Amino acid sequence: MKLPFIDRIWRVKGLLPLETPMSPATAFDRLDPLFQTNGTSYEIDGDTLTFRKHNPAAQDRLATFTRGTLTVGEREGRSVLAYNVTSPALLACFLAPLLFVALGQVNVAIGEYEKSKAEAAEQAGKADDESKKDDEADKDVKLHWLDVAMGAPAPEKPDEKDKEKDKYEKYSPKTAYILAAIFATLYLVGRILEPWLLRSIFRKKLYDTPPIDDTDPAERLSRE
Repeated sequence: MKLPFIDRIWRVKGLLPLETPMSPATAFDRLDPLFQTNGTSYEIDGDTLTFRKHNPAAQDRLATFTRGTLTVGEREGRSVLAYNVTSPALLACFLAPLLFVALGQVNVAIGEYEKSKAEAAEQAGKADDESKKDDEADKDVKLHWLDVAMGAPAPEKPDEKDKEKDKYEKYSPKTAYILAAIFATLYLVGRILEPWLLRSIFRKKLYDTPPIDDTDPAERLSRE
């Protein structure tokens, strides 16, 4: 079963028309330096190059795309490079926001559960425990005699609302939502930027032809 929308999340396809007619062997020879990196393996079958990367280094210009195929052929009288590559990094950036949103919702659910459990315990009538807590909370905090001599004011008693806020602050989904937004932004930027960079890399390798020296061979030899 094909799921085009899901497949589009992490797959990049494209066609790059070449400036001059070019055989697959010539094109792959120019692209060869891109695949001479640690952790990269590739094979050529006629007009198709298939590559795989295992744990590519950060310096690898194709590190984002760990596998794919490149095909050189003719379309409408022009040589073209067709590429079909996949990026686990893009997939991870797409899934990460979903994970963090889910974690945020779990935190909210846990916080609501803890709050309702505390309210139920209070309503159940643990009067003795509550009275002890109230007595401890109402006790004045004694100042050191030096602070008293210096005229320092007595510390304020913690507000019950602040205590409740601090109690459930650890269940706040705010951090999870911030991380989800960061990864969502990374995915959107990467989904636009990475295909453009990939096309640019292929173009530079296939378009940059060495200048032709049309001088007389004897003249070139004398200059050397």
